Amino acid sequence: MAETFSFKLIAIDGKARCGVISMPRGEIRTPAFMPVGTGGTVKAMYMDQVRGVGADIILGNTYHLMLRPGAERVAKLGGLHEFARWPHPILTDSGGFQVMSLSKLRKLSEKGVTFRSHIDGAPYEMSPERSIEIQGLLDSDIQMQLDECTALPAKPTEIERAMELSLRWAERCKTAFGAQPGKAMFGIVQGGDSAVMRVRSAQALKAMDLKGYAIGGLAVGEPQSVMLEMLDITCPELPADRPRYLMGVGTPDDILKSVARGIDMFDCVMPTRAGRHGLAYTRRGKINLRNARHADDPRPLDEESDCPAARDYSRAYLHHLVRSQESLGAMLLTWNNLSYYQKLMQDIRAAIEAQAFEARAAEISEGWARGDIPAV
Repeated sequence: MAETFSFKLIAIDGKARCGVISMPRGEIRTPAFMPVGTGGTVKAMYMDQVRGVGADIILGNTYHLMLRPGAERVAKLGGLHEFARWPHPILTDSGGFQVMSLSKLRKLSEKGVTFRSHIDGAPYEMSPERSIEIQGLLDSDIQMQLDECTALPAKPTEIERAMELSLRWAERCKTAFGAQPGKAMFGIVQGGDSAVMRVRSAQALKAMDLKGYAIGGLAVGEPQSVMLEMLDITCPELPADRPRYLMGVGTPDDILKSVARGIDMFDCVMPTRAGRHGLAYTRRGKINLRNARHADDPRPLDEESDCPAARDYSRAYLHHLVRSQESLGAMLLTWNNLSYYQKLMQDIRAAIEAQAFEARAAEISEGWARGDIPAV
C-alpha cells in the first residue's frame, strides 16, 4: 500500500478518465462510486457485503457522526475504520450540506455556522476548523472543506456571496488540515448555475494547490441539463492530474453523462434509499418491486447478475418481502442496487481502458431504454 496520497491516470477516452488513487489504506479505482455510510453504516448492508460488491471506499457524514455518537467518542474507540469495521479508505463530507438542509434553526457568519441538532435541539457550532478537527477525530482519509451549499434556483447575489464565503472557508480548512501524510483535503467548487461563478471558484481553488477537487451544489433540484452544463464549464478549469469528485450524484444516467465530462468520483444515497423503498436498479432500468405484476413471477431480477440478491431470489419473493415490509426486502434490494452500481463503474473503467467508452455508454443506455422483461 502507498505511504502517501497520489492519483495516477491510466487511460483517457475523450474526456472520460480511468485512474487510481493510492493511499495507505488502499487503492481507489476511478471512476469510483462511494456507497454512503451516513452514521457509520451503509444502511441495510454488512461491511463485508459492501466490500464484496466491489466498493473501494465509502463515505461517512460529519454532521450525523458529530451528533451521534460524537467524534470524540469515535476517536476513543479507535476511529471510524475500527468502529465500523471498514479498514479501507473513507471520505467524510464536511457536514455543511446537512447543517443547511436539516437544521431548522441555524445562523451563518464569517466564523462558521451555529445550529441546533435535528435530533434533540442541542446547540452546536461548526467552523471550518472544527469541521476539519471532527474529520480528523473520525480518522477520515479524504476530508472535505466546509462550504455553503445554496439550493437552486437562487439569486445571483446569493450565489456569489456563498461561493466567496466557501473560498475563504477553504483557505481556513487547508490551514487547519496542515500536512497529513497519506491523507487528503479536497476543495469544493461552488457557484450554483452561474458559469462565471463556477469558473471563479474553480480557478481560486486551483491556486490553493489541493490534492483533489469536488464540485458541489448540483443535483439540488436543478434539471440534469443545468448540471451537465456546469460540468462542461467547470471540469476544464480543474487540474488534470487531480481527482474530480461530483458530490451527491446520482442516477446511473447521471454517472454515465458525468464520466463523459471528466468526473472521477461519485456518491449518492439513491441506491441504498431506493432499496429500502422497493426499487431495484438493473441493466434493464429501474424496477418497482411493489407492483402487482411481480406477485407470481418466479424469475429473478437478473439471471446474469453476479449478485445473489439479483440472481437467486424470485421477483415474487422480493415483491412479498417489500409489500410485507420485511427487513430482508430492503437488505436484498440494497445489496442488488450497490452491486449494480459497482458493476456499472467496473464496466465504465474497462470501456475507457479499451477506448470504447462512448459506444459502451450508448449500449448501457439502450438497455435501460428497452426496459424490463415482459410480465409473465
